[in-house]
Amino acid sequence: MPIPDGAAAHFLFHPDLAALVGEIQPDSIVSRSVHADDLVKVTLFGFAAGQEFSEHTASKPAILQVLAGEGTFGLGDQLVEVGPGSWAHMAANLPHTVTARTPLVLLLTMLKGTLAA
Repeated sequence: MPIPDGAAAHFLFHPDLAALVGEIQPDSIVSRSVHADDLVKVTLFGFAAGQEFSEHTASKPAILQVLAGEGTFGLGDQLVEVGPGSWAHMAANLPHTVTARTPLVLLLTMLKGTLAA
């Protein structure tokens, strides 16, 4: 939602995150940047059925949240089935994978910093 000229940027609102992905073409993965600042980077992913991110790590903690669809997360040495509402927090450097069984919409929040006391 655009912020009027001269207004302070105190919030960002999206009425339907999954709609930001748009149409997911067969055999593809799409991504859309939702927000980035000094503390977090939020990215929306849309996976076509059968698509996957192979095992990788991230240098910062991260949160995965499934908005639509079904699939599997590999979290360390555990495989978990996921669907709408599934949520996972991952420590930095945790090996992980994402596999879409159906078209899958996933919100990734990378935690970049800490709040000042």
